[in-house]
Amino acid sequence: MDHVTGLRCRECGRQFPAEALHVCDYCFGPLEVDYDYRGIAAVVSRGRIAEGPRSIWRYRDLLPVDDDAPVDLGAGFTPLVRADRLAAELGLGELWIKDDTANPTGSFKDRVVSVALTKARQLGFKVAACASTGNLANSVAAHAARAGMTSVVLIPHDLETAKVTMTAVYGGTVVSVEGTYDDVNRLCAELTSERPTWAFVNVNIRTYYAEGSKTLAFEVAEQLGWEAPDHVVVPIASGSQLTKVAKGFAELGEVGLLDRRPSVRISGAQAAGCSPVATAFAEGADAIRPVKPSTIAKSLAIGNPADGWYALSAIRDSGGGCAAVTDDEIRAGIRLLARTEGIFAETAGGVTIATLAKLAASGVVRRDERVVALVTGHGLKTVEALSPGTGPTVTIAPTLSAFDEAVTVVDDLGGSEDRGATPPPA
Repeated sequence: MDHVTGLRCRECGRQFPAEALHVCDYCFGPLEVDYDYRGIAAVVSRGRIAEGPRSIWRYRDLLPVDDDAPVDLGAGFTPLVRADRLAAELGLGELWIKDDTANPTGSFKDRVVSVALTKARQLGFKVAACASTGNLANSVAAHAARAGMTSVVLIPHDLETAKVTMTAVYGGTVVSVEGTYDDVNRLCAELTSERPTWAFVNVNIRTYYAEGSKTLAFEVAEQLGWEAPDHVVVPIASGSQLTKVAKGFAELGEVGLLDRRPSVRISGAQAAGCSPVATAFAEGADAIRPVKPSTIAKSLAIGNPADGWYALSAIRDSGGGCAAVTDDEIRAGIRLLARTEGIFAETAGGVTIATLAKLAASGVVRRDERVVALVTGHGLKTVEALSPGTGPTVTIAPTLSAFDEAVTVVDDLGGSEDRGATPPPA
């Protein structure tokens, strides 16, 4: 880890060793990893990356842990899909979807957990733990099983059934807490001091964990032919993902992997039922006022986002925007993406697409921009959000007459076909 010089406080700038630390003991500001970018630039290259695995570990020179055998289920290098049909619906020019539904446990959390547990194992931890709105619990339980570690995850009591089942199947301990995610997170913060031998990935290992989100920026740039996009739309829960995506693009310029320093506009997306960052942006405020979440987008339901202020700052500094969308708009966003591009997103993805539509309609996201929207989780995790309005179009008896009575077949030109008409050539 010659390229990691230590940890640095994001507020006062004090330096700390690269250990299991996450808060400055002087000003209580959050810590982040400090890198020797000059040293990285001397060894990293596009060719060296291309020779690496088709996972986040192809970017190991830019990650805070080096391990010949990382805790790895194959996270990363997910599809970047050109979304022309969706772009046409939204009045945009060049639009891409970063499809992180293709990760091993169905969400972007596999990126951060792979980094966190690899570092935790190096630091000697045997128990992997977390507070989670669902996706992180899935990923921690799966990666811990892979690594032979014990897992203990804490979740709010009202999570989607699929996420609870998917966490439990890996054999770890799942603790359901009567309260919101913020209640769960407070409990985990207390447990961190009571269980110092446990690696709470989003508490005492958070400094390293968060760095995994940078790989979204790295992959997008590489998949675009080592060019940065003009605009990226990112869902906001804690705000960490957005800040690290911005950091990732900056780092690519810093070490010379891009031909020119990138200038990427970053926009944030939140659910109206939990939108402290979007509210602060709309009001022109600097303070993030905590809220009590009430939204179908449970994976984004963090009422007191730890990195909210930093996300707000990244949005403003880049010239991006931020908006919130209702539960009905979220459902419409899920259906729109599925109908136009064949990608089934969870509710967080619906937030991203619905917010993208809102920002495009208002001119914040422009037609002349190369735009990337992050879809961070699979729709099979949140099917309840679409029930009961999604199901069979019609139910019929098993006869031709019943079918003909119920169904109108539409041909390639958009007109209806009469029964018995000659089918179009294959």
